[in-house]
Amino acid sequence: MERFFGFRERGTDARTEVLAGAPTFLTMAYIIIVNPSIMAVAGIDQGAAFVATCLAAAIGSMLMGLWANFPIALAPGMGLNAYFAFAVVQGMGVSWQVALGAVFLSGILFLVISLARVREWLVNGIPLSLKLGIAAGIGFFLGLIGMKSMGLVVAHPATLVGLGKLSDPAVLLGVGGFILIAGLSARRIPGAIVIGILATAAAGVPFGLTKLGGIVSLPPSIAPTFLQLDIAGALGLGIAGIVFTFFLVDLLDNTGTLIATTHRAGLMNPDGTVPNLGRALQADSGGAILGATLGTSTTVSYIESAAGIQAGGRTGLTAVVVGLFFLAALFLSPLATSIPAFATAPALVFVACLMAQALRDVAWDEPTDYVPAVITTLAMPFTFSIATGIGIGFITYALLKTLAGRAAEVSGAVWLIAALCVAKFALA
Repeated sequence: MERFFGFRERGTDARTEVLAGAPTFLTMAYIIIVNPSIMAVAGIDQGAAFVATCLAAAIGSMLMGLWANFPIALAPGMGLNAYFAFAVVQGMGVSWQVALGAVFLSGILFLVISLARVREWLVNGIPLSLKLGIAAGIGFFLGLIGMKSMGLVVAHPATLVGLGKLSDPAVLLGVGGFILIAGLSARRIPGAIVIGILATAAAGVPFGLTKLGGIVSLPPSIAPTFLQLDIAGALGLGIAGIVFTFFLVDLLDNTGTLIATTHRAGLMNPDGTVPNLGRALQADSGGAILGATLGTSTTVSYIESAAGIQAGGRTGLTAVVVGLFFLAALFLSPLATSIPAFATAPALVFVACLMAQALRDVAWDEPTDYVPAVITTLAMPFTFSIATGIGIGFITYALLKTLAGRAAEVSGAVWLIAALCVAKFALA
C-alpha cells in the first residue's frame, strides 16, 4: 500500500487515509436518498435507482482512488440528475432509456476527449466568467426544483410563480429542514445534509406524511434499470444537444472540482496544473459510462471530497474507503426509498446555495464578463433548462466581446459552442 499510494511522498499514512474516508462519505451520503427520488420522477424504479446510485458511487470512487490516486469520491451529480429527470424526460418527453443512452454517449465523448488531450483546449478556451455562470445557474435550477418539491413555490397563472400554502405541514417541515441543514453546516457538523433530511422525514411521521418501510434489508433488484439504456435512440439527430449538454457540464464540473480539491490537498503543481489530470478525467468518464449502464444519471467528482482532505486524506485510499461505505449503504434501501420529497427538497435548496457561491469570483467590474455570467445563471431556472442557459450564455459572451471591439478575446472553443447553439435554437 505504501508503494502503490505513496503515503510517505504525500506526508500521510494508512490510518489517516482510512479515517479521512468517513467525513467525505458523511457529507455526500445524502445522494443515496436524493438521487433515487429524482430518478423516480423520470419514471425509473426507485429501488433500482438506489442500487445504481450506490454502485456507481462505490465503483467510481474506487476507480478514482486506484487509477488516479486522488482522495476524490464520485457519485451521480446534483444538477445533472435534475436536468435528466425534469428537463430531458419530463420537459422534452424523452424516455428515460434514451436519456440514459445520452448519458452513456456523453461519457464516451468525455473519455475520447480525455484520451485525445483535446480537453485542455476546450477547458482552457471557456472563459472563467462562463464557467462560474454555469455553476451558479445549475445551483439556481436546483433551488427552483427544491422549492417546488417542498411546496414553497407554486405555479401562478398571472405571475408564473407564487408562494405556496404556508399552513401546509409539508411546506413548514421542508422550510424547517432547510434551516436545520444550514444551521448544522454553519457549525461545521459532518453529515449536516443527511441529518437534516432524516430529521425532516421523522418530523413528518406524526402528520402521516412519512411512512417508513424499515431501515435495513437486502438490496432491491437492479434488473429494472441495468443495461436498459437505449443507445440507438440517443444517436438520433434530435438528441445531440442533450448529449453535448451532459458532456459539457460534466467536463466543467469535474475540472472545477479537481482543481479546487487538489489545490486544497496541496497536490497541485507549482505552475497551477493538476498532476494525473488525464487519469482523473478518465476515471470520471468511466464513472459516467458505468452509471448509465447501471441506471443512473452522470457520475461526477464531488466537491464534498474536501471534507476528507480537511481530515488529512491525500491519496486514493481515502476514495477507496468512501467506495466501501457506499457498498455498505446498499443495505439501507428501505430507509432511503421511504424518504418523502418534502424531506429531500431542503437538501436541493442548500446545495443550490453552495453552488451560487461561484458568482463571488465573477469580474464585476467588466461588463463583457459579468453580463454573460448573470444571463447564463438566470436563463437556466427561468427556461427550466441547463442546456438553454449554457447556449444563451455562450452566444451572449461572443456577441458582447465582438460589439466591444474585443472579438480577439473570444476563443475558438467559445465560437464553436456558440455557433452550435445558434444552429440548435434556429432548428428548434
